[in-house]
Amino acid sequence: VERCMSVMQSGTQMVKLKSGTKGLVRLFYLDEHRTCIRWRPSRKSEKAKIVIDSIYKVTEGRQSEIFHRHAEGNFDPSCCFTIYHGNHVESLDLITSNPEEARTWITGLKYLMAGISDEDSLAKRQRTHDHWVKQTFEEADKNGDGLLNIEEIHQLMHKLNVNLPRRKVRQMFQEADTDENQGTLNFEEFSVFYKMMSLRRDLYLLLLSYSDKKDHLTVEELAQFLKVEQKMNNVTPEYCLDIIQKFEVSEENKKQNVLGIEGFTNFMRSPACDIFNPLHCEVHQDMDQPLCNYFIASSHNTYLTGDQLLSQSRVEMYARVLQDGCRCIEVDCWDGPDGEPVVHHGYTLTSKILLRDVAEAINKYAFIKNEFPVILSIENHCSIQQQKKIAQYLKEIFGDKLDLSSVITGDSRQLPSPQNLKGKILVKGKKLPCSLGADAEEGEVSDEDSADEIEDDCKLKPCYSNGATEHQVESFIRTKLESLIKESQIRDKEDPDSFTVRALLKATHEGLNVNLKQNLDTKEGGKKSHSRSLMSNFGKHKKAVKAASKYHSASDDEESQQNSSGKEMGQLHRLARRRKTVKLCRALSDLVVYTNSVAAQDIVDDGSTGNVLSFSETRAHQAVQQKAEQFMLYNQKQLTRVYPSAYRIDSSNFNPLPYWNVGCQLVALNYQSEGRMMQLNDAKFRVNGNCGYVLKPQQMCKGTFNPYSADPLPASPKKQLILKIISGQQLPKPPDSMLGDRGEIIDPFVEVEIIGLPVDCCKDQTRVVDDNGFNPVWEETLTFTIHMPEIALVRFLVWDHDPIGRDFVGQRTLAFSSLVPGYRHVYLEGLTEASIFVHITINEIYGKNKQLIGLRGLFNKNPKHNSAETSGHYVRKRSIGDRILRRTASAPAKGRKKSKMGFLEATEIKDSAS
Repeated sequence: VERCMSVMQSGTQMVKLKSGTKGLVRLFYLDEHRTCIRWRPSRKSEKAKIVIDSIYKVTEGRQSEIFHRHAEGNFDPSCCFTIYHGNHVESLDLITSNPEEARTWITGLKYLMAGISDEDSLAKRQRTHDHWVKQTFEEADKNGDGLLNIEEIHQLMHKLNVNLPRRKVRQMFQEADTDENQGTLNFEEFSVFYKMMSLRRDLYLLLLSYSDKKDHLTVEELAQFLKVEQKMNNVTPEYCLDIIQKFEVSEENKKQNVLGIEGFTNFMRSPACDIFNPLHCEVHQDMDQPLCNYFIASSHNTYLTGDQLLSQSRVEMYARVLQDGCRCIEVDCWDGPDGEPVVHHGYTLTSKILLRDVAEAINKYAFIKNEFPVILSIENHCSIQQQKKIAQYLKEIFGDKLDLSSVITGDSRQLPSPQNLKGKILVKGKKLPCSLGADAEEGEVSDEDSADEIEDDCKLKPCYSNGATEHQVESFIRTKLESLIKESQIRDKEDPDSFTVRALLKATHEGLNVNLKQNLDTKEGGKKSHSRSLMSNFGKHKKAVKAASKYHSASDDEESQQNSSGKEMGQLHRLARRRKTVKLCRALSDLVVYTNSVAAQDIVDDGSTGNVLSFSETRAHQAVQQKAEQFMLYNQKQLTRVYPSAYRIDSSNFNPLPYWNVGCQLVALNYQSEGRMMQLNDAKFRVNGNCGYVLKPQQMCKGTFNPYSADPLPASPKKQLILKIISGQQLPKPPDSMLGDRGEIIDPFVEVEIIGLPVDCCKDQTRVVDDNGFNPVWEETLTFTIHMPEIALVRFLVWDHDPIGRDFVGQRTLAFSSLVPGYRHVYLEGLTEASIFVHITINEIYGKNKQLIGLRGLFNKNPKHNSAETSGHYVRKRSIGDRILRRTASAPAKGRKKSKMGFLEATEIKDSAS
């Protein structure tokens, strides 16, 4: 292994294959800290790297899509390998000059990946910190001589958002500069300088308060701190000695068994004092209840790497989401050439992949990280011939994983538990009706296509009339899509009034028509091309656009008539169009056991188990609005899946909270789209070891309550969260700041948002600290009352205040139940060193809380009338005077009201730019 490492560090010339071009010869090498692969020459210079942490897998030979495209190239397979990395599972395809070099790189990379997955969280924290300090030093060393002079240090201070007087910086510089080479700092000296600069006054004062004004803690004093402040039980002297041995830096202090300020700082910044409960890193909930009692992590159109119209379909996406803890994945099957079924998004220009390859990837990755069951949601558009092929492949590849005959359920009317189904794959799909004879080889079943809400003439069919080539259509749609996505990203995505894609489509459809006329009509003599009808129909579909732009679903005449007639749930969601049917073969039908897909109108609660009801977000929203309690009761016996609207062509995500609030288990999101909604999803499922199954609260599994009520659970105690926001550490400049590192030093403030039942949704924020991102101090207390803590999420956001608004710096979202009391660090997601230091107290409150009574008026008793018109006024817009007041350190923190959010706004808060 060491030989592999040294070969990789000295670098190897390889050919980097790219789609559509000849290969590029580059020198690839492992950096000295063994944390990333770099290459040169590259236009990206510093950014030309792949971090080892981000690598999903390394495959040998010519297996990737790009190698298949270069099929004519006569590369020796033993010289080829592919690295899959990043959130969108991009591939880096490399060819070495001999098989020996390829083997060296594959062995070395697999060793590094294994080392990273095996190390504990403390070692990882230390490694990333050391790497960050080293990288900071190297980036500051502009001339590359391994030394930093005072001017380079001043530039670095600006980059790190430190606003210290030059005199103070020079003094620390001189103290750290101890070797004979005066006037410059080498890396060791810089490490000393950085420690001086990062000395934490807040932690020093905390240490003094427990050490009787000494500069160290004894074993007894440390134990006292852990019991009183950190609320830890069973603190033994051995445990405290272990902390001193692990975290103390000075050998002298170790001998005397005391913890000095450096050791105390290391301990407080370690995972042991993270805000997230370490017990929740493992599965700790009861896994023996029926499937319908769990929220299940679910993905929509799992194969796509980007938008819903043009992006690549990739087998590797299945590997990625399964390892990320997703347990319900989607496969859209269509007839492919040579009798081979393919997977892609129908009626679009997304690329196709073979169903067989998808099944093999699922089989390989389904149970690597955890053994709880995987639900395979099959959307079947194939002919009978190819359906038989699908059934054959699934049986051949999954084998015993499909055999559910040995699964024990105590009660035949109950679904089995995740524990009983360990290692099993459940096929979710259509089942032939019982009325059909057992010997019938095929039969008719209803067909619900998830793109059903888009009208037929909006679907992109592969026939382009009169000279409009597929290439023209594709390039036009690509340009339009890019401008749509850019436009929606310009707005602050945490803003509840942010665009929806459908509203954007509406706003731009005239432009689309004109543009297409120019592009295509020139050749057509005025005939209407199919591609134009596709795009103009997106615009013409006014009803849907209107419905979507603020979920005014009830404005559809037909639907509002249904709404007013309070008939059974089945009728409530009757599709306003002719029922389509498709032929289904017996072999595929027989694979479906506990997860039979039924359309919304098939619902008759006949006591049978094993139905999965599928809703698009628009229909599910109606059900939630009009029949929340009935929906919750249904979800106590059966599974419900909610998927994004077909109009979200940019793969944006809806807010999952309203559907979790009524107990929907399978809320399917686009895992490839980062942002607020996926962050909420991650926080939700991290609670139980990220195994993809989270137990629903007891009140949702038995009995019912109205999630919109001002006091939904009067008999249960409420929780009071008292959050003291003390300070921030190493907060960077906003990711999209125009001048990058040269931009001005940030003015940070912290916003805390509670997301849960509508009555719990609110946010509050600290004052602004001017010109300090390195160690701002707020010392402010925010208090929240939470009615249903089991499903509440807490979101910490750091913003940079700007005269014309605010810029997003970073966030961390956690489940309320994962918070631990005491002094804690909240590390911001995706940023190595950036954190907020807080103190957490959680109290129980019984009876009515005075703070809540005034909010009664915000939530209408009758959710039917809770329309968007009323929701617009929930968030208090701050006056200019109020904003000016917030800029001063003495701005009164107590006089501010929390902004409470109505449900509709909570539904509509869009994906964040993060």
